[in-house]
Amino acid sequence: MAVTLMIGNDQVVLGDAVGSKIDELIGDGDRSLMLEILGESDYRDDDAEIDATRLVVAGGTPPFLTDRRVVVGRALSMFSRKDLYTPIVEMISNLITTTDLLLVWEKPLNPQTGKYETGPLPKVPAALKEAVEMAGGRVIDTKVPTGKKAAGWLRDQIASSDLRFERAAVAAVEELLGQDRSGVVGLLRTLEGALGSGAVVTESDVATYGGQQGSVAPWDLDDAIDRGDVALAVSLVHRIIPLTTNPSERNGAAFRMLATLSRRYSNMLRLDGAGARNERDAAAMLGMKGSTFPAKKALAQGRRLGHDAISKSIHLLAEADLQLRGTVDFPPELVMELLVARLANIARRG
Repeated sequence: MAVTLMIGNDQVVLGDAVGSKIDELIGDGDRSLMLEILGESDYRDDDAEIDATRLVVAGGTPPFLTDRRVVVGRALSMFSRKDLYTPIVEMISNLITTTDLLLVWEKPLNPQTGKYETGPLPKVPAALKEAVEMAGGRVIDTKVPTGKKAAGWLRDQIASSDLRFERAAVAAVEELLGQDRSGVVGLLRTLEGALGSGAVVTESDVATYGGQQGSVAPWDLDDAIDRGDVALAVSLVHRIIPLTTNPSERNGAAFRMLATLSRRYSNMLRLDGAGARNERDAAAMLGMKGSTFPAKKALAQGRRLGHDAISKSIHLLAEADLQLRGTVDFPPELVMELLVARLANIARRG
């Protein structure tokens, strides 16, 4: 039995930590048999009232065809009142030995808007922390530090990656991200995907794959498009595609950007009408392992757009692919500007 409580207000950093923890708990086991993830929609009863029953039942369910079960409770800040979190505290105190429990204290996602609830993250109840610690568990705060500790945190993230950074590359990352240190998660993923595990990262690599200072992660572009913010979406294109006179670098960045967008809209299309009730169902249908955050976002935005808007967006993505391959004499950044503007317009009308 292992009990872990993760706390975080930066969804990117927290989501990455949750995915890694799930992988650690499952190990070489069968994910389809071992893992159960519950989220916002699982915590509502027939009257739409918040209820911890499904989480409590999941924690007390014995494994089937496997030795252990991993139960993940997302969006636990919904249970900030004593009458709501008390059943969870009692469950932790009496947790069966075959259940590994991961509780994630984060803001809930609004399924209608696809956005996280506004306002500060509620404070974790002391009783919940104490229950985790009494059960021999760990409380992990993924909050990105500020001030003097921030530089050390950033270097720790770099050092723990599967890449080897030259000294100049580390300095380039620090300059690139500035105060937006949580962006290191997306940057490391991009570099690992582009260069491969174990690769040596140079200052030039950071400039090529990180873009300009203030560079954004792909999900920042997703959020701008989802909100229908045309101006912001277009402005982000130039922060993703590096300003360089090398055509191959610009084309490469444009194709990577297009691939990321295409994968996301393809996920929406696959979930459209598939009957996914929640992020757990969506992740299973999409074959996603680790963090279910991308599945949650795709499900929420797909519901908001509807079938016709998703189909139109897929058509625009296919058209942009042909344009990048030479059907029009446009620079790659212009092709992507037009694409994201049209996608954002569709989302705004959705």
